Amino acid sequence: MAVTADSRAPLPVRNVAPGRVLHWLACGWRDLWRSPAASLLHGVIVAVGGWLALALPERLWWILPGAVSGFVLVGPILCTGLYELSRLQSRGERPGLADVVNAWRRESRPLVRVGVLLFAGATLWVLVSALLFKLFVRVPITTPVEFLRYAAMEQGNLLFTLWLLLGGLGVAVVFAVTAVSPPLLLGRMVGFRRALLTSARAVGDNPVTMGLWAAVVLTLVALSLATAMLGFIFAVPVLGHATWHAYKDLVVTDGVPLRYE
Repeated sequence: MAVTADSRAPLPVRNVAPGRVLHWLACGWRDLWRSPAASLLHGVIVAVGGWLALALPERLWWILPGAVSGFVLVGPILCTGLYELSRLQSRGERPGLADVVNAWRRESRPLVRVGVLLFAGATLWVLVSALLFKLFVRVPITTPVEFLRYAAMEQGNLLFTLWLLLGGLGVAVVFAVTAVSPPLLLGRMVGFRRALLTSARAVGDNPVTMGLWAAVVLTLVALSLATAMLGFIFAVPVLGHATWHAYKDLVVTDGVPLRYE
C-alpha cells in the first residue's frame, strides 16, 4: 500500500492484533542481547536519573513525584539510541555504542522538536505537581513516605485523585503522539506534525492493542520504581527496542524516503 501524496497527512497504519505485543517484547529482548553493552547503558542512565531524583533534599520532597513522573514522560526520546540499534540490526549489522552516539549527533530537526516538546511537557508537569502539593497539603510533611500516608489514610484523597487524573491525562496524550513517532522520525523523511499525527492514528486505529501495550509499559515502569530503579536497567532497553518493532508493524512507510541509508 503506497502512502498518500499529501506530505502533511498522517501515514497509513495497519490493524495489528493484540498478540503482537508479546512479539514486540520478544524482539526487544532479542535485540538487547545482540547489542548488550550499548542497550544496557540506556537502562543504567535512566536508573541513575531516578536515583538522582530520589536524592532530592527532604525539604524539596514535594518536587519528587513530579520529577520522577516527568522523567518517565521523556522516555520516548531517551530511547533514540535503542531505535537506531534495532534499525541497524534489522539490516544485518552488528551496531554498538558508536552507532548510538552517531544517532544523537545526526541532525534531525523533527526528532529534536519531539525532544523539546517532551522536555517542556515534563517540566510543566513538575511545576503543576509541585503547585498542587503546595496548595492542597495543609499539614507538616517532610518526606515522601509521610505524604503517601497522608494521601492514603488522612485528608489527601482529593489531592491524590486530582494528581492521578491530571497525570493520567498527560500520559495518555504523550503516549498517543509518541507511541511510534520517534522511531518514525529516525528512520524516514517525514515532518514533525506528520509523525505525531501518524502516531495518534496508530493508537486510535488499534485501541485494544495499543491499550495493552500502554499497560505493559506502565507495569514495567511501576516494577522498576518498586525495585528502587534497578528494573529500569533491563526495562528501558527492552521497551525501546520493542517500540521500534511496534513502529515497523503499525506504520506503512512504502514510498517514504529513508532518512539515512
